[in-house]
Amino acid sequence: MNAQRGAATAVTIFHRTEDASGFGSWLSGLRTSARSSEGFTSSTSSIRDDDLDWAMSVTFATEGELHRWLDGEERRNLLKGGQSQGFWCRTADLILGEGIDEPPGVSAFRHDVVAGREADFLAVQDRLARASSAFPGYEGTALLPPDEGGDWLSLLRFRTPEQLSAWLRSAERDEALPGLRSSLAKGFSAVSSTTPFATTVRVQDGRTLMTPNWKSAMLVLLVLYPTVMVLSRFFGPLLDRAGAEPWLALWVSQIVSVSALQWWLMPAVTRPFRRWLDPVDGAGFRIGLVGASVVLVGYGVTLAVFATVTWLQFWDYLK
Repeated sequence: MNAQRGAATAVTIFHRTEDASGFGSWLSGLRTSARSSEGFTSSTSSIRDDDLDWAMSVTFATEGELHRWLDGEERRNLLKGGQSQGFWCRTADLILGEGIDEPPGVSAFRHDVVAGREADFLAVQDRLARASSAFPGYEGTALLPPDEGGDWLSLLRFRTPEQLSAWLRSAERDEALPGLRSSLAKGFSAVSSTTPFATTVRVQDGRTLMTPNWKSAMLVLLVLYPTVMVLSRFFGPLLDRAGAEPWLALWVSQIVSVSALQWWLMPAVTRPFRRWLDPVDGAGFRIGLVGASVVLVGYGVTLAVFATVTWLQFWDYLK
């Protein structure tokens, strides 16, 4: 599966069916529909055996183009036709791509398989799927070959992130990884995900890598300072006029600020810094220096604004 910057991939998991031939024909029609849509890049169907999920993937140049096809009437009608034949989706579509957070409990890994070692790779993936199925919360593994060159994609699903993490840290998984690496041209990597508070998590060669704490702290401070200043200027006086006691007003203000950071402000600010936050792509000295410099400039701008714009200085409105 080709991994292109800015591209978005949807993986759809299906229930197994006894009509494998009919399912394959219907799935081919679904993939043909994607190919005829604007922005289509690639599509593939999963390896099907007793230990692996039945699935398909489609990749589009942009997330918007992907969602237009997913929400389109043609695909909707094809899915209804499949349901009439007993072909049902097992989960909601799983969306993957750069800058897109993975669904909870899901981890996607890309593998560059050495030519001629595909059978060894598949055997190890089967062993991994059987081993992981013994862990609490396991829901399935899908294995998708490349469409036209590129990497294989394995998609692992657990009920909760904690259950997924338990498997990723397990001795059983560690024992199987050497056999997996021997079939790869280079170490495998996970599609990264970024938390709302500026920490990107990536699994590289079986090791979990995270954004350095100093980067996360710098970005949180960049957003937290102006948030607190604005709330102190506009929201605090509203609470005072409502008669809220200082201890209660501070608590309510903290709820508002944390909520704003969690769901709106941090995700918006984190997006342009994703490469800098990535523990692999952002590990170099140059990109680290450039990103830190941009954040420092942001500090300077916010400090200058609140130092010079008296209308924003909450201490002038305390009484």
